[in-house]
Amino acid sequence: MATTGIQIQGSGFDRSRLRALAPTAVFDIAGPLALYWLLRAAGTAEVIALIVSGILPALGVAIGIIRHRRVDTVGSLVLAGIIAGTVAGLLTHSARLVLMEGSLPTAVFALACLGSLLTARPLMYRIALQARGASTAAGRDLQARWAQPAAQHAFRTITLVWGVTLLAEAATRVLIVETISTGAALLVIKLMPYLVIAGLFRWMAGYTRRVRAQAEQQATVPEAATADPAPALAQR
Repeated sequence: MATTGIQIQGSGFDRSRLRALAPTAVFDIAGPLALYWLLRAAGTAEVIALIVSGILPALGVAIGIIRHRRVDTVGSLVLAGIIAGTVAGLLTHSARLVLMEGSLPTAVFALACLGSLLTARPLMYRIALQARGASTAAGRDLQARWAQPAAQHAFRTITLVWGVTLLAEAATRVLIVETISTGAALLVIKLMPYLVIAGLFRWMAGYTRRVRAQAEQQATVPEAATADPAPALAQR
């Protein structure tokens, strides 16, 4: 699972968004890959190289915690996965088990999404509210919109799609680790989460636009039905 949260607002990328993506490139993708290949070139065993390369994502999570002064759910799951993969690798000396550390938090998050559909508020709504802050103007606006059935349906649909997609991603990672070489698997599983999440955000942006358009269209119907007929009658 990606360790760096990504918030999409509007369209296109500006410099601030590119700067926000820089830690992801360093700590989650390029850094671990470069460190792994350097260690392997120096003759380090696969398991040790994988474990050491996992320090960078853990460091990225720690920096995020210090910066935001809070421990978020995703960061906690990522750290738990890294620790579980490290312990499993050290005990079994299996590089494949170390590589599967990313599947654990992804699967847990996916199951949490699906399980939250049985509760009053789905997980993606709770995450959106946490990101905005319940006491902020944006948070209060989100809570007001939650009172609308259309908004509740939209958040439940989003949560369902995220849960199913991420569960499929976790299973695909396991399959990749079991079928290709360690170095190739590391490259694929480092890139895969960001491709999947980018696809989810792209779908979600289009879906929310359609939901808003439908809501606006429905809102115009009562206005037209209750409009004052006097101007039209006066023209007859």
